[in-house]
Amino acid sequence: MHLSKVLKIIIITLIFSSCGNSSKAIKSNFTIQSNAKKNIISNAEILELSILNPNNKGIDSVQYTLNNSLIPKQLNLKAISLGEKMIKATVFFEGKKEVALKKVIVVNSESPKLYSYELINTYPHDMTSYTQGLEFYNGILYESTGQYGESKLRALDYKKGKVLKNINLSTSYFGEGLTVLNDKIYQLTWREGRGLIYDVNKFEAIGSFNYGQSKEGWGLCNDGQKLYKTDGSENIWILNSSTLEEERFVQAYTNKGKLANLNELEWVEGKIYANRYQKNGVAIINPENGAIEAVIDFKDLKKKVTNHPGLDVLNGMAYNPETKTLFVTGKRWDKIFEVKIIPAQ
Repeated sequence: MHLSKVLKIIIITLIFSSCGNSSKAIKSNFTIQSNAKKNIISNAEILELSILNPNNKGIDSVQYTLNNSLIPKQLNLKAISLGEKMIKATVFFEGKKEVALKKVIVVNSESPKLYSYELINTYPHDMTSYTQGLEFYNGILYESTGQYGESKLRALDYKKGKVLKNINLSTSYFGEGLTVLNDKIYQLTWREGRGLIYDVNKFEAIGSFNYGQSKEGWGLCNDGQKLYKTDGSENIWILNSSTLEEERFVQAYTNKGKLANLNELEWVEGKIYANRYQKNGVAIINPENGAIEAVIDFKDLKKKVTNHPGLDVLNGMAYNPETKTLFVTGKRWDKIFEVKIIPAQ
């Protein structure tokens, strides 16, 4: 018999034997049941868990965990962050134990409010800037821009539309969001898995940091202690400002579901403002649980900028704590708009 025929026989035997083994999958004795309809429940409800035991096994005890933290079988969701949660039940029975899993999605109990705004001032802006991030620090407006070969870090005199300082990034970097904390500028890159660090006073690079589980860099802000980072999904990653390690994340959710494509971030009086890529709206997010509490529609602002072939979407927000106003622009917009946010009555 030729060697090639022997190999064919061995391969066919392996295929059929593997198919036979796959049909003998071990079935679990237990299933987690809950009061979450279609596995979705609001954070105003009590999550009730139980075990379905069709084989009438003698259960001694059941231990429930949510994302690896012990929970009771009746859990008040008020203090739980929103988003996808993995429930694990460890069932102890007849001297053995078995694990059952169930995914539950926790949504916000209230729909987002609609905020409006008042246009206060309009300032000139470099039409060539593919704006990714804006932030005020000690009265200076800092800007990060994107595109390979065009990415920059700038300090601006926004009233005159003048560039005070400029650093051109390596052509291998696509600049993204930025934030300034303790005299350090942190600037993200898109798909390079690295953030850049600068001395804000000397305006020069002093280091870098690598991303953790988040694969991309989109938006960045800080609350004076921690950094918050988006990666294009619904996740907002919380970074330790000393180590720059991703400690955890919250997920942005409304009462109906998640809000993905979160981009530029700005910290505004205890809330996170986030715009969605390719959208005209800005979401106001509770940083503790990810609840989208309100939205602002800025679509009319784009009508006020010069229309040209390179004109792109809304992007770039900076809150000025001195005036308590928000500065908004977009990619290749020739204007920056100063607005006052008006909460819903």
